[in-house]
Amino acid sequence: MTITMDSKEFINRRQRLAEKMPDHSAVVLFSGVVKTRSHDDKYPFTPNRNFYYLTGIARSNLILMITKRAGIVTETLFLQRPNEREAKWTGAVLSDQEAKEQSGIEHFDYLDEWLESFGTFMRRCEGKYSLYLDLYRYLWSDEVTPAETFAEDAQKKYRNLQIHDAGLWLKELRKVKSPAEIEEIRRAIAITDEAIRRMWLHARPGIMEYELEAHYDFALKSHGVRELPYLPIIASGINATILHYEANNQRSEDGDLVLLDLGATSNYYAADISRTFPVNGSFTERQKAIYQLVLEAEIKTIEAVKPGVTLPQLNDVTKHVLTDGLLRLGLIQESSELSKYYYHPVSHHLGLDTHDIPDYNVALQPGMVITIEPGLYIEEEAIGIRIEDNVLVTEDGCEVLSSQIPKEIEEVELLIGKRNRERLEQMSSSITVTSFNSELS
Repeated sequence: MTITMDSKEFINRRQRLAEKMPDHSAVVLFSGVVKTRSHDDKYPFTPNRNFYYLTGIARSNLILMITKRAGIVTETLFLQRPNEREAKWTGAVLSDQEAKEQSGIEHFDYLDEWLESFGTFMRRCEGKYSLYLDLYRYLWSDEVTPAETFAEDAQKKYRNLQIHDAGLWLKELRKVKSPAEIEEIRRAIAITDEAIRRMWLHARPGIMEYELEAHYDFALKSHGVRELPYLPIIASGINATILHYEANNQRSEDGDLVLLDLGATSNYYAADISRTFPVNGSFTERQKAIYQLVLEAEIKTIEAVKPGVTLPQLNDVTKHVLTDGLLRLGLIQESSELSKYYYHPVSHHLGLDTHDIPDYNVALQPGMVITIEPGLYIEEEAIGIRIEDNVLVTEDGCEVLSSQIPKEIEEVELLIGKRNRERLEQMSSSITVTSFNSELS
């Protein structure tokens, strides 16, 4: 992916971080390592998102150290030394000039000098020091990160060293998106829109879920998108009632609805879009009724998005609309039964991570980007419907960034039904020609 953000964006982010740092402290962030998959084969590399947020650099085995002593802030990026032999196999390492152009950092050292440099800073602090690392851990069973390993080693060397989680600061910085970040998300959404339309163009009864996924992949890679924000969900029929269905290996039968939950990235900024469509181009009356209810819940919830509102409050709006609708449809007899068909929150933050890092209960502010994604999952009828858009919080409400992606019943039927009608007409013409030729012979 090409760098579209000016280095001033990253300079500004580091300055805002430095303002939060106390005197005699250091922030150390690791870009991440390339992981072995099997033997000498490697997994694709993805950078630590906080490192990337502060530098704009997506290379492995780099270290950023920001120090503050006597009010003076120093930034150092530690790079790999050039190695001619390895360059013939894997390409040249990042040069200091390239790193400067991308990040705006002025001072560089090599990785083999990093521990000595850190030790020098600690010595100059004369016993009054604190260290901030990205110590985020999702699960107990997750593998140990370079930051955790370094925290353990540093604590052994400096017994009175206070170690803190820099993630709290970075969460605060990342929650409101800059204009440049919003443009990246818009681009990711535009590519996702193209991918969905391509999938709809090729949809037909009998198509395999992975065939639809192939059209999605083609659209993304045509725009240079190689890393997905998450594995795409392409779920037909009863598979759509599984929230995180990822097998994508079943046949879409005539009459099935297909639920899509997927997104492109642009410089690691994610889109996260859900659409549900009839594979044959026509909703049944029952499917229409349930789809329209989900769409109503989404529209009402989006209308409630504004500064000061929390995500749980938005979820209450969704639950109210869905409960009333399910009571009307006779699917539930009392409101307490809603969780049988709706069992996930309606929203999360979006950015460098699909589920971006701000707290779920934080009040919305202008510049935040969130998803709105109500859904109903009726296993006994093999109907799963989710409609999801990406929404920017503005000063007086919100803007739907993904409004160009069709979701009204008539729009969806027109786009998919047109293709299916054309296919049937071609088949009919082919049969007529074949029949005519047979009569001649």
